Amino acid sequence: MNSAIRSSYLTLSRDRSVPIPETPKLQPFPRFFDSTNRNNRFRDVSSCSSLLRTRLRHDSAEFRTSLSHRVGVSSKNAQFDSFPDENEAQAPSFAEFITSERVKVVAMLALALALCNADRVVMSVAIVPLSLSNGWSRSFAGIVQSSFLWGYLISPIAGGTLVDYYGGKVVMAWGVALWSLATFLTPWAAETSLWALLAMRALLGIAEGVALPSMNNMVARWFPQTERARAVGIAMAGFQLGSSVGLMLSPILMSQGGIFGPFVIFGLSGFLWVLVWLSATSSTPDRNPQISKYELEYILNERKKSFLVENKPKTTKVIPPFRRLLSKLPTWSLIIANAMHSWGFFIFLSWMPIYFNSVYHVDLRQAAWFSAVPWTVMAIMGYIGGLWSDIMIRNGMSVTLTRKIMQSIGFLGPGIALVGLTTAKSPAVASAWLTLAVGLKSFSHSGFLVNLQVGIVIFESCIC
Repeated sequence: MNSAIRSSYLTLSRDRSVPIPETPKLQPFPRFFDSTNRNNRFRDVSSCSSLLRTRLRHDSAEFRTSLSHRVGVSSKNAQFDSFPDENEAQAPSFAEFITSERVKVVAMLALALALCNADRVVMSVAIVPLSLSNGWSRSFAGIVQSSFLWGYLISPIAGGTLVDYYGGKVVMAWGVALWSLATFLTPWAAETSLWALLAMRALLGIAEGVALPSMNNMVARWFPQTERARAVGIAMAGFQLGSSVGLMLSPILMSQGGIFGPFVIFGLSGFLWVLVWLSATSSTPDRNPQISKYELEYILNERKKSFLVENKPKTTKVIPPFRRLLSKLPTWSLIIANAMHSWGFFIFLSWMPIYFNSVYHVDLRQAAWFSAVPWTVMAIMGYIGGLWSDIMIRNGMSVTLTRKIMQSIGFLGPGIALVGLTTAKSPAVASAWLTLAVGLKSFSHSGFLVNLQVGIVIFESCIC
């Protein structure tokens, strides 16, 4: 019997790269994992032995097919419950990670967030010539700038609820389509009336409020816990690069196509993104026809190790338990961290071009370039912080401690840098201090922002 079992392992190992145990034993007999029903396991040794003897009477091809389902092996990783050393899923190499379907999804998310911020910062550049042509004071220009936040204030909550119901793919598509429409119609609104302009900016805020909830939902569904900080780093790198692209290209496009040239170009780019997104992505890995068997099994196995359930179509739609959520201290810590992070982020985003123009008297194009450098560095530092965070978790550091370290760097670092900004005497020095501030600020993405995704998956598991 021992030789028969060993020969079956040899046959399986040649086709499926399954490690051969040095001394297979029948006592204790290995419990095989049934991939078709996770709750059923073979607990009776005698029934397992008779089943194996029956299987060994069939030809090798039939045996390999049956055993592969019993063992639950993939092309790169075997899951034997009786061998604890092999319960760890092999981490994909950098080449496998960067060419995977889940990275394609997060790359599309990064591009959407880049468009999100590019559409947002265009007004930060255009507000200077618009104020001059319309005779607006600085305080009134601030009202025009803040009209975006009127819509953005309420839409993340509604957007998060819609994401729970319909998934990140659908909600993100509608969000990009609506904010691209608002951006495209901004020139018409500005020529029509001030109220129309404010309405378009508010619509832009409403539509863009669903971007981060959709991103969090997609990352939580597609990435295991040990890769989420990196995934958020990639997505938020697009967010910051969108600021850089918007700030650098807007003066150039304005010089070629007038004040409203950037609004038209960025609006049309958003419509093109929606077409690609709908045709090339899926809400969950198991619905993607292009994903490999190994990648799908890797994602699902890693999620099971984190005591999370697979993504399944929701059979029940419920209202999130807001009262219970708001009674928990961790919820308020996330809310406060998000509020502080967003307050600084939006101040930087809207204020930088005006700061360099009014304090250091540089022209609009130079002010945009000085403002773009910090966001480029923030995109790079965000990925580095995410990679560092994932490495610490893989090396055994607790998730809680890792998130606290990242969040501490993300708050204390910018505070120190902004104190240094008060000593700047030239635009180059000021840009250096701002670059340090927003670069360290990106570590918050591996702090409170990643923590939000744990709640997303746990909540989904409760209503599936």
